[in-house]
Amino acid sequence: MNISCDLSRHPCFNAAVKGSYGRVHLPVAPHCNIRCNYCNRKYDCVNESRPGVTSALLSPLQASLYMEKVLERETRIAVAGIAGPGDPFANPEKTLQTLRLVREKYPDILLCLSTNGLQIAGYLDEVAEIGVSHVTITVNAVDPQIGQKIYSWVRDGKVIYRGLQGAELLLDRQIAAIKGLKSRSVTVKVNTIVVPSVNDRHVEEVARAMAGLGVDVLNCMPMHPNRDTPFEDIEEPCGEMIEEIRARAGRYLPQMRHCTRCRADAVGLLGEDRSDELRGCLTQCAGHTPGLSGRPYVAVATMEGILVNQHLGEAYRLQIWSKTEKGFHCIGERMAPEPGGGPLRWKELAETLKDCRAVLVAGIGENPVNALAQAGIEPIEISGFIEPALAAVYSGRSLNVFKVRRRGCCSNGPGCPGSGEGC
Repeated sequence: MNISCDLSRHPCFNAAVKGSYGRVHLPVAPHCNIRCNYCNRKYDCVNESRPGVTSALLSPLQASLYMEKVLERETRIAVAGIAGPGDPFANPEKTLQTLRLVREKYPDILLCLSTNGLQIAGYLDEVAEIGVSHVTITVNAVDPQIGQKIYSWVRDGKVIYRGLQGAELLLDRQIAAIKGLKSRSVTVKVNTIVVPSVNDRHVEEVARAMAGLGVDVLNCMPMHPNRDTPFEDIEEPCGEMIEEIRARAGRYLPQMRHCTRCRADAVGLLGEDRSDELRGCLTQCAGHTPGLSGRPYVAVATMEGILVNQHLGEAYRLQIWSKTEKGFHCIGERMAPEPGGGPLRWKELAETLKDCRAVLVAGIGENPVNALAQAGIEPIEISGFIEPALAAVYSGRSLNVFKVRRRGCCSNGPGCPGSGEGC
């Protein structure tokens, strides 16, 4: 982290600066790994201000562009955060790539994450290395008997846990995450969603337990009732109930009292949100295909020229495709750098592909993802026929139908399609 970063500039953690410094949430994490009984995420609902809602989803490169546009129009932004609309670590590649791009371009910006805590523990070294200074973890119960009433299920990899087992797993992971963050000198805030008749009498115990872990501040948030959820008929807790709960919890931890229950695409000051004003900019960036200027080509890792079916670490050459009036054509091949060069190998590849807007691969490791993204080349991990994928890339359409269902990468992890020769 840049040592010039002033940690006091975070308006959510320091109420004194909420009128001076703002934040921007970058909605790059669509998926979630738990099901809360109060949550119903609607990406396109512009009339609601609550977590889990965004008007558009961004890729990491689109988020970098959006960050640039936001700072041009709102110079008081001091914090860039990722708060969904799902969970950042149900989407670790997108989350970490976005954070790296922002850190590289804006070294003085504070980086922030808001997570349920289930999967962050496996990424703590990377979070610290990137310089994330503030993390919020939502802890709704420290008694699994209560937690099982709040969560329908918890998904760890491909396994779904329900009831007491799911609540126990989530709590164990949250405790490990908080301990790991504090050992790395990260400022930690805990959000507790107050659900009347479910955990309202339990929040004081949450505060006591979190204080014992070294948490810095507690935010007791009134539940927002949402249609089509198990808790839709539970009334939102009144202000008097929340203040009473904060008074009891405040015996153990400082209380955040100025929370505005931000959307996943919130931008501006806490008391002067500009999400509505900048929604058009967000949507425009979401439709932007990065690197179009001077980049007419797409590189493809393929064995026979029909399918995207090679891991980047295994490809000794890449096909270069172009779009013409008559369709898509392979205009030639370019040799990939030899394995064994470490990070320099991927910088060399980025230079080789500098006239390409994207590279299509069946698998890719973290180092090449970062090197290509920083060069403005979008790495796209997909599976299927080349030409339909190219049509989606050139038109800016969603590539979700082609996406690889990742089970771990690079090749040291289970399910990686690579051989271990250069991920």
